[in-house]
Amino acid sequence: MTIEMRKQYANTILELFAKDDNVYALEADLSGAMATSGLKDVLKSNYINCGIMEASMVSIAAGINLAGGIPFVHSFGQFITRRAFDQVFVSLAYAKLHCILIGSDAGITAEHNGGTHMTFEDTGLMRTVPDAYIYDVCDPVQLKYILEKAYKTKGVHYIRTARKSFPKVYEENETFEKAKVLKTGNDITICANGICVSTVLNAAKQLEKEGINAEVIDMFALQPFDKETLLNSVKKTNLVMSVENHNINNALGSAIAETLCENYPAKLIRLGIKNRFGQVGVVNYLAKDYGIDEESIIKEVKKALNK
Repeated sequence: MTIEMRKQYANTILELFAKDDNVYALEADLSGAMATSGLKDVLKSNYINCGIMEASMVSIAAGINLAGGIPFVHSFGQFITRRAFDQVFVSLAYAKLHCILIGSDAGITAEHNGGTHMTFEDTGLMRTVPDAYIYDVCDPVQLKYILEKAYKTKGVHYIRTARKSFPKVYEENETFEKAKVLKTGNDITICANGICVSTVLNAAKQLEKEGINAEVIDMFALQPFDKETLLNSVKKTNLVMSVENHNINNALGSAIAETLCENYPAKLIRLGIKNRFGQVGVVNYLAKDYGIDEESIIKEVKKALNK
């Protein structure tokens, strides 16, 4: 385990504000949940708690950007996308503004907040927004890089993340411009993002002990999607598995299916949330129940390879 994702978020905002007083942080009454309460003392009027009014918060962010500010806007994933989708689509994207949206408590990481707060559809919604940048990050190193990249790059950015600590995948100073091949192999290509990356890596290590050599790719960017890295791998393996903490429709599995269908048809197995709502539970229990835990991945790989 390493620094919590929410603390990395708060620390990165402080670093960016120290260099640029046009940086703003907006919250929807979740400063305690996201560890941003301490930002107010430093950012002062550049820190705005908008209350439980996500649509209004997005509209405020649009106004801030029109006036020259760069807004970082946080809420739980379902609220910043599903609840405020019209404002995101029209006030930000259609208006071609620059804003960084952070959706936390991604998927099963919402744990005890349960079904109403467990978003399995946020990335799917954002994939329908033209030219939006969409990321599902796996550890603090990646989160920091993507936040800084989003700050520098005009447009609407959606960064999906957990709030608490998850296993560290990357070393400091890693860069994230293309999908990352974390393990090479010839038997199967396994693509993952977000919290599923470390789980897939662990599964791949276990499979290697049994003579199955999986190639593991962190497809952290859903839009733009790195087709080249995916296709280079699939042309070796001719078998792909996607593992995601999201509905299998219109997210990672769908992006892979679309790419394969149009460029290089190959068998695809999609592991993720299959047309279900969220529920109360801890991450390990939920991962097993939804079939995205290490054991389920190993079982499905063996089944696909007839092992």
